[in-house]
Amino acid sequence: MALEPSEREALIRRYEEGPRKLRAAYERIPAEARQWRPAEGKWSAHEVVCHAADSETVAAQRIRYLVAEPNPTIVGYDQANWAKTFDYQAAPLEPAMAAVAAVRANTAALLRRLPEKAWSAEGTHTESGRYTADDWLKVYAEHLEKHSR
Repeated sequence: MALEPSEREALIRRYEEGPRKLRAAYERIPAEARQWRPAEGKWSAHEVVCHAADSETVAAQRIRYLVAEPNPTIVGYDQANWAKTFDYQAAPLEPAMAAVAAVRANTAALLRRLPEKAWSAEGTHTESGRYTADDWLKVYAEHLEKHSR
């Protein structure tokens, strides 16, 4: 079911606030604990930020494909494999934080320019099937909030 404009606006505001929440959550963690992993297979706070940078880059592409291309295929990826393959634990943190903020700012500006009809755009996600622009917004409005917790 399509979002109402007011619901969409609230989600866009949450989307815009994500980078601030992520940084604030990260900064609350003592420096000596930022690379600590809470359990086997769990990410450190540092790795979460690096994941966010890659995820936001992928997300920015996804919304553009959804809106601009007819019935695109949105490809899923193995985020745990990316974290291992790209050695998130050793990746520099500040470029990752900057990427999250820049990609979100640029994409939020795009979202605000989209005409109403763009929100009904849809494609097929390789993992979840039918995938609309509204679905995208629901997922990514929450994504950084979830990781900030």
